[in-house]
Amino acid sequence: MYVRDAKNRDEAWLLDAIERLGLDDVAFRSRDYVIAVDEETGDRAGFGRLRLHRGDDAERIELTGIGVLPEWRGRGVGAHVVERLVDTAAAEGFETVYVLTDQPEYLTQFGFEEVDTDDLPAALSDRLEEKREFLGGGVVGLRAGVGDFEMPDRLREAFKNADAQGGSGDGGDVDAESEGSTESAEDFGIDPETATYKYDTGR
Repeated sequence: MYVRDAKNRDEAWLLDAIERLGLDDVAFRSRDYVIAVDEETGDRAGFGRLRLHRGDDAERIELTGIGVLPEWRGRGVGAHVVERLVDTAAAEGFETVYVLTDQPEYLTQFGFEEVDTDDLPAALSDRLEEKREFLGGGVVGLRAGVGDFEMPDRLREAFKNADAQGGSGDGGDVDAESEGSTESAEDFGIDPETATYKYDTGR
């Protein structure tokens, strides 16, 4: 399993996955995404993107659209997608990355910390309001220094030995995950039968 930059040929797959889950595809550009791929089968297991926000004072970078196919959950795929995005942001000169999510517990395990709405840069504050309207509230802002990202050992090992549980890695819906844990969507007060949101811990 490895994570690579998205290619032009991935665009249709990404758009289909985003549509099926009902993710935000605002300002979609396939080149902003990275994709986790099974090196033996070539099946795509998960993805995520960086979105640049330009403000009056500086540019900010947001991690968003993080998704993992159901059969690949619990194998460190989402964690490695996040790691690749953080590394890419660092290579592009950013010192801090932001995430706007209704499930902060998933990202705090990597070193992200919650940010008060008043302390978010203006561009991210506006984006937060949009996401709260889209997701129905409960969305908070998180940030991490690019050097503060930490990968739990259990997720590193899970990714090394990852394989899909049944079916093709390109099939099914795309959701984010709660890596290597036993938490369910209900643990976060989410009804997996009716919820539509970006970071889904449902199994």
